Amino acid sequence: MSVELTVVGSINLDLVARVERLPRAGETVSGHDFGRFPGGKGANQAVAAAKLGASVRMVGAVGDDPLADEALAGLTAAGVELDLHRAETTGIALILVDDAGENQIVVVPGANAALRPSSPGGAVLSQLEVPIAVVEAAADGAEFFALNAAPAKPVDLEPDLLIVNELEHEVVSRGKLVAVTYGAEGAALFENGVEIARARPPRVDAVDGTAAGDSFAACLVVSLLEGRSREDALTRACAAGAIAASRMGAQPSLPTAAEISAILAT
Repeated sequence: MSVELTVVGSINLDLVARVERLPRAGETVSGHDFGRFPGGKGANQAVAAAKLGASVRMVGAVGDDPLADEALAGLTAAGVELDLHRAETTGIALILVDDAGENQIVVVPGANAALRPSSPGGAVLSQLEVPIAVVEAAADGAEFFALNAAPAKPVDLEPDLLIVNELEHEVVSRGKLVAVTYGAEGAALFENGVEIARARPPRVDAVDGTAAGDSFAACLVVSLLEGRSREDALTRACAAGAIAASRMGAQPSLPTAAEISAILAT
């Protein structure tokens, strides 16, 4: 029986340009490739969870515009159940990725900012690309609530699982279980401020880190809901993030459970 998960969060269309190096302030650089990919932290994590075998419902918002179908394409292809609010224009992300896989991202939230609060119950995963009131309502009544606190902003919540990177951890630190990611150095799990597990990702050639954090978050949540040990869940999450970073685009880069098992077996 598969894990059931509701993801409450953002849905965007990513406009991605590849550049040799990221521009400095006021500088113009030439790009050598351009692509349009379904994105948004919420949608990325929903697709990631579905590709790992979970039964996923996505609660989000898109505009009544031509961009919506493109933004929803990955969710539809992954078999995610959609619970959509239509408002304003579909959110977009403008993304620059350099030859080392580093990126710069500007998000224009559009309809994501108009998402209405709801309390889906069950196991819920959310992020902070939607209004805080939506996140608070999603946490209310959830049997298990996981929060990927990105982009970082203060929240008056103590989720069952908090997922942050080093910088986000400086802003948001409350969680019954806290996962902190350290990029290429891996990640650690903390309970009551005490480290209980640590893992490092397998070596990969980084191509685009856009959805690496989303892949990590979804895999950690799904693995824990599957009943895996915390050490195993963290190890699999690090591998999921590494695989995503080795591929171009957000949702096209997300791995299956079999791919994660395969890279850990090498």
